[in-house]
Amino acid sequence: MLNVNPERFLQSLHDLRAFGASGEGNGVVRPAYTPDELAARDWIGQQMHAAGLDVQMDAMGNQFGIAPGGGLLLGSHTDSQPEGGWLDGALGVMAGLEIARAARECDGPPISVVNFQDEEGRFGVTTGSAIWSGNLPADVADRLQDKSGKLLRDVRASLGPRVTGPVIPAQFHAYIEMHIEQGPYLDNAGEKIGVVSDIVGIRDMTVTLTGEQNHAGTTPMAHRRDAFQGLSAFNSLLNDRFRNVVQPSTVWTIGHVSLSPNASSIVPGRVQFSMQWRDSSADRLDRMESIIRTTLDEIATTHQLQLECSDMLGLAPVAMDQGLIDALAASAASHAPGNWRHMPSGALHDATNMAALMPVGMLFVPSINGKSHCFEEDTDPDDLVTGLHVLADATMRYLAGR
Repeated sequence: MLNVNPERFLQSLHDLRAFGASGEGNGVVRPAYTPDELAARDWIGQQMHAAGLDVQMDAMGNQFGIAPGGGLLLGSHTDSQPEGGWLDGALGVMAGLEIARAARECDGPPISVVNFQDEEGRFGVTTGSAIWSGNLPADVADRLQDKSGKLLRDVRASLGPRVTGPVIPAQFHAYIEMHIEQGPYLDNAGEKIGVVSDIVGIRDMTVTLTGEQNHAGTTPMAHRRDAFQGLSAFNSLLNDRFRNVVQPSTVWTIGHVSLSPNASSIVPGRVQFSMQWRDSSADRLDRMESIIRTTLDEIATTHQLQLECSDMLGLAPVAMDQGLIDALAASAASHAPGNWRHMPSGALHDATNMAALMPVGMLFVPSINGKSHCFEEDTDPDDLVTGLHVLADATMRYLAGR
């Protein structure tokens, strides 16, 4: 068994939080490629080097600490939402680094660490791992824009001399990602560990409805081509039509709305909004897409609106590797007997992309009150340490069985 150091591990999480610390509690503002995010990546590179790992970074900004021989790869990401918490992604990177350090200290098996870039989607969906895995061509990714209109190809130029060159996936034989649950199930049940069975698939696109801008006081209701009324009608009709198609765990969200000209005395002539849906069944995702597009066509016709849909981004549902599930489950049963469960992930993770390259596994620790993607995000330190021990033990069990 690896002799991990829980105090060193917890301190590393707090040290990392200092980069972009914001708000009360444990809030972090560290979106991809921002100065605080790049400073955090520089600091992590120093920690990787001190742990005896070879630090490499590809052109996207994916950062690797590679043990001699590559071996098992642990990690996640350290970029945050525009207003995020201190553990989302960071937990997996720092836990992986602690385990890799412990393995080097005892001349153990090769364990490497990865810190993927832009998992939180400033420019897409799990962008860094999507490119590294081949799920997203680099030339296509370079044309992606953030909400301010900046192109990925221009922003990633800020990496400068940090880039060392391509990192070859074949040197790693499996990937495990430790993460906070980001939901309420473990916390509500008082359980310590979730062993992930599969990750849901996601579809994501931007929709624009264009009508006619006009005076809000003098334009009769019957004569209006109100873009927001189109969005409102679409949302209501979509919820009704999904009723007999979805399952309890299916989710869909209109999360970002931009109304133009966004003034109280003007009939809005244009609305742009995000449309995202998630489910563990690829067939159900396809059926939902068909309903969405049909409903949009009907709304555009009924409300006399022009309709435009962006290219769709997304990832297919992914099942975890059974050998890694078994190793994680045996470790959870040892360190949290009777206090763990198998469970799906309703959130996307870099492991989704990694499954195209190698066997993948994931484990969760509880999120207090199910909070994540917010400044209130937190996990009890004892649960963080339990997760560290489960991950360390599982790595050795998996390697022993290869």
